[in-house]
Amino acid sequence: MNAILREFPEKIETDRLYIRPCQPGDGQAVHAAITASRKELAPWLAFATRFQTLEETEENVIKSYAQFLLKEDIRLHIYRKEDHVFIGSTGLHRINWQLPKFEIGYWIDSRYGKTGYMTEAAEALTAFAFDYYGANRVEIRCDPNNISSRRIAEKLGYPLEGILRNDGLTADGKNLRDTCIYAKIQK
Repeated sequence: MNAILREFPEKIETDRLYIRPCQPGDGQAVHAAITASRKELAPWLAFATRFQTLEETEENVIKSYAQFLLKEDIRLHIYRKEDHVFIGSTGLHRINWQLPKFEIGYWIDSRYGKTGYMTEAAEALTAFAFDYYGANRVEIRCDPNNISSRRIAEKLGYPLEGILRNDGLTADGKNLRDTCIYAKIQK
C-alpha cells in the first residue's frame, strides 16, 4: 500500500508516553509549555522568539491539524501516560511520500527536560516511520550549537552525514547559521 494512504493511528505509545496528532483545542497546553520554555526554546525555534497570544497558538494548532489531515506535515503532541500532561511536540516534517522520507523535529517543555522523554519519543517516532510508513530515510536536522538536540540524534544512533554551512538563519532571523544533518536509512 502507498504510504500516504495509510491512516495515522490514534496514538503511538512508549513505556512512559503517548504521542498523538495535534488537535483543535490543544492550544492552551501548547501555549503554557511555550511560555514556560521560551528562554530555552528561543535560540533554536522561531516561534519561541516572540510572545504569542493563546489565540495565535490555537490558530497555529488548527493550521497544523489541517496540514496533518492533508498529510503535508504531521505535527504530534507528546503526553505523559501517568497524568496526561502535555510535555512537548514532535512530528514528521519535510515529507516526501514517493521515497518515503521524513524529518523528525521536536521540542520539549523545559519543565520536563533532562528526563529522557524526548529521546524516548524520537526513538518511537523513528521506529514508527520505518515500520509503519516504510520510510527509506529519516532525518534529524539541527543547529550545530544545539547540543541537546544533537545528543538525542546521537543517542539514537543517527550518523551525522554532514553540516550544511550558512544553510539558514538563526531563530531570531538576524544571523546565518549552519545545519547538522543526521540520518538513518532503511537497510
